[in-house]
Amino acid sequence: MRGLSGILLSLLAMPAMAVEIDGRIDPQEWAGARHVDDFRMTQPLTRLPGSQPTEAWILATPEGLAVGFRNTQPAGIPRTRQRVQRDFDEQVDRVNLNVDFDGDGRTGYSFTLSSTDGIADAVISNENSFNNDWDGNWKHAVSEDAGGWSAEILIPWYIAPMRKAQGDKRTIRINLDRVIGSTGERSAWPAASFERPRFLSDFAVVEVAQYSQSLLTVTPYVSGLYDNVHGGSDFDGGADIFWKPNGQFQMTATINPDFGQVESDDLVVNFGATETFISDKRPFFTENQGLFGYTTPSDFSQLLYTRRVGGPADDGDGAGDITAAVKINGSLGQTKYGVFAADEAGEAGRSFHALRLVRDFDKQNLGVMLTRVERPFLDREATVLGVDHNWRPNQRWNVQTRVFGSRIEEAGETTRDLGGTLWADYEMDHGWRQQWIAMHFGNDLQINDAGYLSRNSTNYLHWEVRKRFADQPQESRYSSKEWRWRASSNYNDHGEKLNDQFRMSREGRLRNGSYEYAQINVNSAGVDDLLTRGHGSVKRPGNFNAVFEYERPRKGDWAHDVEMQLYSGGLAGNSRVGYSIQYSPTYFISDAFSLVASIYADHTPDWLVWDRERNLLGSYDAREVQFNAGLDWTISDKQELRVKLQTVGLDADLRQTYVVDSTGNSVVSPVQVDDFSVSNLGFQIRYRYELAPLSYLYVVYGRGGYGENIFSEGTTRLLGDSFDLRDDEQLLVKLSYRFEL
Repeated sequence: MRGLSGILLSLLAMPAMAVEIDGRIDPQEWAGARHVDDFRMTQPLTRLPGSQPTEAWILATPEGLAVGFRNTQPAGIPRTRQRVQRDFDEQVDRVNLNVDFDGDGRTGYSFTLSSTDGIADAVISNENSFNNDWDGNWKHAVSEDAGGWSAEILIPWYIAPMRKAQGDKRTIRINLDRVIGSTGERSAWPAASFERPRFLSDFAVVEVAQYSQSLLTVTPYVSGLYDNVHGGSDFDGGADIFWKPNGQFQMTATINPDFGQVESDDLVVNFGATETFISDKRPFFTENQGLFGYTTPSDFSQLLYTRRVGGPADDGDGAGDITAAVKINGSLGQTKYGVFAADEAGEAGRSFHALRLVRDFDKQNLGVMLTRVERPFLDREATVLGVDHNWRPNQRWNVQTRVFGSRIEEAGETTRDLGGTLWADYEMDHGWRQQWIAMHFGNDLQINDAGYLSRNSTNYLHWEVRKRFADQPQESRYSSKEWRWRASSNYNDHGEKLNDQFRMSREGRLRNGSYEYAQINVNSAGVDDLLTRGHGSVKRPGNFNAVFEYERPRKGDWAHDVEMQLYSGGLAGNSRVGYSIQYSPTYFISDAFSLVASIYADHTPDWLVWDRERNLLGSYDAREVQFNAGLDWTISDKQELRVKLQTVGLDADLRQTYVVDSTGNSVVSPVQVDDFSVSNLGFQIRYRYELAPLSYLYVVYGRGGYGENIFSEGTTRLLGDSFDLRDDEQLLVKLSYRFEL
């Protein structure tokens, strides 16, 4: 009895290890936590103490990693009380917790909490690349008083796979920051900035108590869809399964997933040869996808582009029907691994597989990735193998290297080719920075069965130098500026020059929280080897493009966004100049209810479009008008309503028809191609009710249509006609509920 009494007394004497997440910093709850108060300016990047005191507490508890913030904000600094929806990007008062649970600089997780308890979360990879498609389950709360506001965050240990810790301590890396919405000022501890080439690896090393949590969840869903155009109803059901027995293993599976369109993609009218990249917000594919991130400097390129799964079927009959998919993440010692597999049903169904291995060292990490896609309808098998290496020898250098190759077996023939990239950033003194990028993609390199690459047959080299002016005079309307100068050259794999380019740009952040960006590109003469889809390269003269963007965050009841461009091109070069302009105002009826509208107009006086049937080039005088509108209403903490309208009217009047000869010259053709016009409509009303964390009821009404005519109608009439389009009209009701077992 004496021994039992001693144990009980010891337990009673121990400090409480739980933190009640209520937004109020209780000194007793945070006893024993690491206290941080050295927040330094990172926007602008002066590293001076923040203008307003910020304090934070870091504490490991059995329930998760707890972080508290105390943000001093006196009455003289306006507070932004705007309600925001999940994964917001509005300029509001907020705090950010960025954490690398393995402490190796490979993958981080970002958790953002606004002063009105709005949240955003993202996965950080490649040092400073944020992907907010991922949604995690974590606790948060805020409170406000006359002197400022406070925030508390609890991140469960099951939120991400983690390496096995040695002993009873875990070494992680953390970055904390706080943003004042009215000015855009950002202060952080430590003073790491995602605007620099090194971000993840500059986090503070923190040693915390070792805890582990297991989790098993099943999220079944039922959905019903009524098609008001084609008639009939469709009912479906399935489930997502998440199992994490410990920190070193995690499995996500989905059975008969429902990818009904509860999120509407932006309308795209694309007559070009390059595929439009669309991000993936489907929960299964975003859950801990960061390990599979194998990217290159080419825009959006990646070896595993999950929109391929369930994308347009190989027989052209709608989208692929996914029967099941599974994803496994884990670690063995210092090596992380990931396995991905997905199958589609039917004769045109595809099978997708991916394997990922990563080994981390002190100043570098090495990875390998293998993808394989079987496409029986096309008698095609595609295999891609890539090796990636990231090296950070010191605080100044960040070097990323990628080498990958593809093997395509189709109809008894095999095609192989290679690609490689090198990206090096060098941070100098006094705000100077240099960057070198080199890329080679072979003519027969093909990664788009499972991945995304905008084009192959590329040999690209650029050198860029930047100068950051972070410490502006107090009388200046700017808080910081950054100038960039870039020279680049690009040849295809046949030795043809695509173009040389000189770029100059300036980024400015204003003291009132606004943002400016201006850029001009001067391009040499070259060839366009994609325009005719493999029927010869087209010589094009030199041209230029210039852009100016201005974003003004909410002041009073209004926020504004303006973008303007001037550009030349086509076969006319600089003799014909086009333009585009977009203005997007937002009006706030209240902090929880806003209306947004956007008008876009452009004029392209020499737009080149390829006529597939006759292998001709049409030079068009093209005008496009888009009108977008919508509303966001945060009805309560659990309910939101979104309305989104997009309309497009495009009118193209033929100027001249050309045939491309064997030397790439465009020769006037007596054969005429037609004028044409396009109308496009997308409209969605979406109501969402959060039943519990990651458990939702959706009611979604959607309507859309696309119309194309072989004559010109004028953009104003086309825009009006788009409201009559009705190719699709559907009502979707979906209920999903997450059970923890």
